[in-house]
Amino acid sequence: MLTRYPLKTIGFFAAIGVCTTAIAQAPVSNVDIPVIDRPPLLEDFTGMAPSAEIRDKMALITDFVQRVPDDGEPASHRTEAYLAYDDRNIYAVFLAFDEQPELVRANLSPRENVQDDDTVSILIDTFNDQRTGYAFRSTPLGVQWDGRWNEAGEGGGGNFDSSYQAVWYTDAELTESGYIVLMTVPIRTLRFPETGEQVWRVMLERRIPRLSEQSFWPAYSNSIAGRLNQAASLTGIRDVEPGRNIQLIPFAFVRDFDVLDANSAGGPSFRRDTEDEFGIDAKFVLNDSFVLDATYNPDFSQVESNEPQITVNQRFEVRFDELRPFFLENSDFFATESTLLFTRRIVDPEAGIRLTGKHGDWGVGTMLMNDEAPGLGRAPGDPLSGEAADVRVVRLFREISDQSRVGLFYSERDFGSASNDVTSIDGHIVLTNNWSSDFQFVDTDTRRLSGETLSGSQNNFRIDRRGRDVTMHIHAIDTSPGFRTDLGFLSRNYRPDTAGYHTNLSYSFWPESSELIRWTPRIAMIHNEDQNGLRIYSQWSPRVQWEWDGDTELEIEYSTQKERLRPQDFAGLPFNRDYESEVLTASFETQSSPKIGYGIEFETGTAINLDPADGMFPELADYRAAELELLWRPIDRLRVDTSYLHAQLDDRMGAGRIFTNDIIRSRWNYQFTKELSLRFIFQQEETDAGIMTSLEDERNRNYDLLVRYVINPWSALYVGYNSNSSNFDIVETEDGDTELIMTNGLRRDGEQFFIKFSYLLQP
Repeated sequence: MLTRYPLKTIGFFAAIGVCTTAIAQAPVSNVDIPVIDRPPLLEDFTGMAPSAEIRDKMALITDFVQRVPDDGEPASHRTEAYLAYDDRNIYAVFLAFDEQPELVRANLSPRENVQDDDTVSILIDTFNDQRTGYAFRSTPLGVQWDGRWNEAGEGGGGNFDSSYQAVWYTDAELTESGYIVLMTVPIRTLRFPETGEQVWRVMLERRIPRLSEQSFWPAYSNSIAGRLNQAASLTGIRDVEPGRNIQLIPFAFVRDFDVLDANSAGGPSFRRDTEDEFGIDAKFVLNDSFVLDATYNPDFSQVESNEPQITVNQRFEVRFDELRPFFLENSDFFATESTLLFTRRIVDPEAGIRLTGKHGDWGVGTMLMNDEAPGLGRAPGDPLSGEAADVRVVRLFREISDQSRVGLFYSERDFGSASNDVTSIDGHIVLTNNWSSDFQFVDTDTRRLSGETLSGSQNNFRIDRRGRDVTMHIHAIDTSPGFRTDLGFLSRNYRPDTAGYHTNLSYSFWPESSELIRWTPRIAMIHNEDQNGLRIYSQWSPRVQWEWDGDTELEIEYSTQKERLRPQDFAGLPFNRDYESEVLTASFETQSSPKIGYGIEFETGTAINLDPADGMFPELADYRAAELELLWRPIDRLRVDTSYLHAQLDDRMGAGRIFTNDIIRSRWNYQFTKELSLRFIFQQEETDAGIMTSLEDERNRNYDLLVRYVINPWSALYVGYNSNSSNFDIVETEDGDTELIMTNGLRRDGEQFFIKFSYLLQP
């Protein structure tokens, strides 16, 4: 199916990319790190210079080089870094000089909320395999961020898995010449081979957001794909071992709640109760490179809420990111091109165990877990009432050559007589310094509770070029009608009974001696059809993007779409119907001010009304949407993030409004210290239904207050209050039961007060 038409397109774009490919090699740098006889202190660098006692005990690194905006040019501001180690810790001291120290961005924020501030960081590839590395980042006030770099992420472009969290230490201060940061990274937080002398890779970074500048040592060029392959060799660390690394994290969660129970006997009513939960998470490091995670009654009480998204008039499921810590860490071990494991499908687990790690060129990830959610809410006489689904996942991969890998994925989900088995073979192949390719072949076997059986397959192939100027992506996907993955998430291009391709090509221009950093025109195309060759969706989208200092961007995009709805796509549709729509999008965002940042996006055009009134078919309608994001920092301890989303459809013949949907969310965070903070979130969503729609008027308002005391990622105390209201009322029926009706006013439908405490024990 894939060979019928995309090959000409693939060949055309590949020819363009190959002609512009630069086969460059990153120069090899080296730093030999000395052992130090005492931990360094900030006082050793008073006056932004090392004392005579400490100067010769640490390796000095200078000459940082820009990657953005001027690739290969010296950094605009001088940075000195000093490295050393002892048998317990790695030490990194950064002296970040700035000729305008009053412009350095430094705010007291919660851990990991560092994206708008000046930062320095160190990235360490402890296995020297150019594939993964541990990153540690700090602001000028010592606010920490850590992550795990995965070189194969995002089609070979690499990405950080910020779910990796470690216990490490920072000390920092602003000075009259810039700022100083001291990082102390315990060796026990790292995984590395069992050898007498370690050979690692290292890369240092400094970010200056007001200049949109990222500078590195050694040079990390845009013209070469990959990050760790451009890192320096780190030698000199001898006779170290992580030692016994066991983490036990018991937790307790107590809440008092009063919520509306829509399924109670006799009709909807309120239920007030108090409940407590106790459980434990455990982590064991095996053989220095494998991590065994176990959990009983896992701590999945959420203290963070999902970011708002428009969910009305959506044909496909809207994806919300996973927030639960047990599933987040090392999640990249299970990642494949097609999302076969979307852990939000595991709703209410009771216990689980997971093993992840590497030995030599081999990597493995396994997970065993149950999910009690499918058995909840069933009728008492249902034989599956109270039963749990069993989940088993195995991921195995092998590294081949530099930064390439092949892998195997297998998952099972069983519930009663129903089952879903998924088997996948995939690979990521680095072709040159700029080109990479990914492939994946998936087979599924499914048995439903009704006894129906399905089998299906999915094949996909992509090729990517990444460089300073030319970026290209070509992706072909073929999915059979019987393809099912109960644990996965399938976006439009991956859905059953589709075959097609999508591609985009962009070229970046970098003006010299201009306030404009770069401007990038891009063209994107999508074509999907069913397995009989019937076109079901196509899209053509040219776009231009401009970037200036201060993380300031302007983007304009025009998109035309052709969509065909079939009877199997929309219940009650008697025949295929074609729709042609177009959307013009303009967006602008900036962080040029240290106190205020904002982003604005407008969309106008046409879209399909996917929620028509009973007896009506989907029709094209006039479409308008807007999104506003506002960041306000009145003082360095207070951060206010406010967002507003609006979407509306109007009848094209002027008959009136079909619907409007508005969401406003404001999040206030006051940071008393690095550990103690107070957070308040207000969110309201309204849907106003008009003509020609099956939607109803809905209103929802939520208040969320939380006090947090976070010592480290696992030792924390949370005290919170949450209240939710919606437009409903409870009325009594003629037979004495109750039912819900929609009203104009708001009434509280849920309220809770909770305390959550967890503590890290390291025997």
